[in-house]
Amino acid sequence: MDLRGRGILITGASKGLGAALAGELAGAGGRVALVARGADELERTAARIRARGGEAHVLPADVADKHSVHGIAGAAAALVGPIEVLVHNASTLGPTPLRLLLDTECEDLEQVLQTNLVGPFRLTKIIAGAMALRGSGLVVHVSSDAAVAAYPRWGAYGISKAALDHLNRLWAVELQPSGVRFFSVDPGEMDTGMHAAAMPEADPGALAQPEAVARRIARMIADSERIESGARLVAAEAR
Repeated sequence: MDLRGRGILITGASKGLGAALAGELAGAGGRVALVARGADELERTAARIRARGGEAHVLPADVADKHSVHGIAGAAAALVGPIEVLVHNASTLGPTPLRLLLDTECEDLEQVLQTNLVGPFRLTKIIAGAMALRGSGLVVHVSSDAAVAAYPRWGAYGISKAALDHLNRLWAVELQPSGVRFFSVDPGEMDTGMHAAAMPEADPGALAQPEAVARRIARMIADSERIESGARLVAAEAR
């Protein structure tokens, strides 16, 4: 996929992997719309992209808010044109320190699912429908190894990511004739604020840098036509 001039929407784009991926895709010529709750951090990320000659637009919004998703989709299309690549990167761990399931409040599980699963579902419903009408498009779900391994205290997050992976597969099967493609990707453990909140004892030097992971995912997006729709990929295994 040649990203030059293509409209790209990335959620959770104000920092960490989302910000790094926005920079990579804008550097490849994509017209990038950045979504996150923090307006100031979004502006700083967009400013860095623009300083390198890329195109970036800021959309402060919460993907967990069902009243915001139509506004996100409409504003993004107005700014960068039809969305041809949608990246669901926004995530929340829930309360930290992380808790055992028996100590997890139902409301906290619900909030994690709203951000990590229901929000992406709503946004895909809007954007993938338009993609299907055009006969092309790509949706990327950022997953986690917690989706496939049962880590104690990672219950709410792991449940949401496992469901996100299966949502990815279902979208791919149901929209297979439409030309819209899907994949999910496990980025691995990275030196980010989210990882530090979850595992404050971890050695940052042993973790991958978001920029290196973003380069791998950007290559996956560029090569997406050779990836089976619905596949679950691991960034560390990418060449």
